[in-house]
Amino acid sequence: MKKFITVFLAIVTMPAFADNAYNPMFGNNNKNSIALYVSQGTGPGSLFKLVDPFLWEFEPMTNLMLQYSQPLSIFRLPSRMNLTFVQNLGYGHDRGLSFMAIGVSWDVSIIDWRGFYLGIGIGPYMRDSRDRYVESRLVFGERVFIGKNIGNDWRIELFTQHFSNGDFTEINRGFNFTGIAINYSF
Repeated sequence: MKKFITVFLAIVTMPAFADNAYNPMFGNNNKNSIALYVSQGTGPGSLFKLVDPFLWEFEPMTNLMLQYSQPLSIFRLPSRMNLTFVQNLGYGHDRGLSFMAIGVSWDVSIIDWRGFYLGIGIGPYMRDSRDRYVESRLVFGERVFIGKNIGNDWRIELFTQHFSNGDFTEINRGFNFTGIAINYSF
């Protein structure tokens, strides 16, 4: 276990290496970004709910995320490494689904075309509680997003995100969210 923690911390604290190539998630010469994500719960269930809006079941949950990012290159693709603070707010009959979390994730821009970019991301998150959707405190977040550059320093993204524990425990219904993000790079 100590080796796993050492390797994990080495990866997380490793500086973000990026070449001088243009990164659509940062703009020209920007090495940092801060983003605010706001999303609505689209029901528990599998990862496939990310890409099929006909499966979405809107729920009384709102998810807020504050994210700090640095540019990175993964397999020569423009990427970013993120530190994210998460606050999920369940209300009404789903009040017991509120949680806070902190996580590290990596996003990769797969397509960059005329100011638009399409990407995917993944990373581990540690929550402060367990609930009836996911029995563990450790969850993994997968994200699909479409972004648009609004000048060199600002971006807006539409995204959908899934949190679950990969069936490590018996209870793993997962959380799904869809929303919008505003990103400032500097």
